[in-house]
Amino acid sequence: MASGTQDANGTTLKQRYLDVKSRIAAAAVRAGRRPEEVMLVVVSKSGSVDQIRELVQLGQADFAENRVQQLLQRVAQVDEWRARRAELGGQAPPVRWHMIGSLQRNKVKKAVECVRLVHSVDSLRLAEELQAASVRREAPTEVLVEVNVSGEGSKHGVAPGAARHLVAQIETMVNVRARGLMCMAPLEGGVAAARPTFERCRELFEDIRHSGMGGERFDILSMGMSADYEVAVECGANLVRVGGAVIGPPQVTEEPEEA
Repeated sequence: MASGTQDANGTTLKQRYLDVKSRIAAAAVRAGRRPEEVMLVVVSKSGSVDQIRELVQLGQADFAENRVQQLLQRVAQVDEWRARRAELGGQAPPVRWHMIGSLQRNKVKKAVECVRLVHSVDSLRLAEELQAASVRREAPTEVLVEVNVSGEGSKHGVAPGAARHLVAQIETMVNVRARGLMCMAPLEGGVAAARPTFERCRELFEDIRHSGMGGERFDILSMGMSADYEVAVECGANLVRVGGAVIGPPQVTEEPEEA
């Protein structure tokens, strides 16, 4: 297995991945939770396909992209690799894909064909597009409602006060299922600013859960990225989205999404 691209500290992909897993486990224990309660989603947008393959072989199953065009390319490449391994009698571990970026409504149909979870539903219009695009799916498309807890104008997401209403609207849809909430920390202020943001989102998540809205499957709280995932776990996140801390130096350059 390839050792992975080294970062400025000389660490390999495998070392970074195991370090992140260890830090997540330690943060969970500090919060009085079991490490296995927290899902790691590796944000692979700046990584290479070779890195994704190596991580799959290390046991990582969940990957996220923020642009539909690259998502579709990655899904095809990884599926082809898995098929070849299966033909040769090797293990072909499952891979689940997540959409974490702002989803253009004209890209919804392509996205729902291959994603496990859409993290970025921030309007009723987008939810309705997902509903229409998911008619032929065997199971509903599962989504998270993105909440702009920090109130920053540069961020997507519904206001905290509108989150419950959007979840209620999604609950009336046959082909879309709300699984929880997603939020991002403020762009500035570091961990000190991240913690109250994450705590507020957890309170909102628990409030919606306790109301019975969304049912038993409303159980995912997606918070935390490379700079603050440990704080997010301490604040109650059971899904973290980590890119650079695992991938290391960018291997690909992001290109603008085609209209």
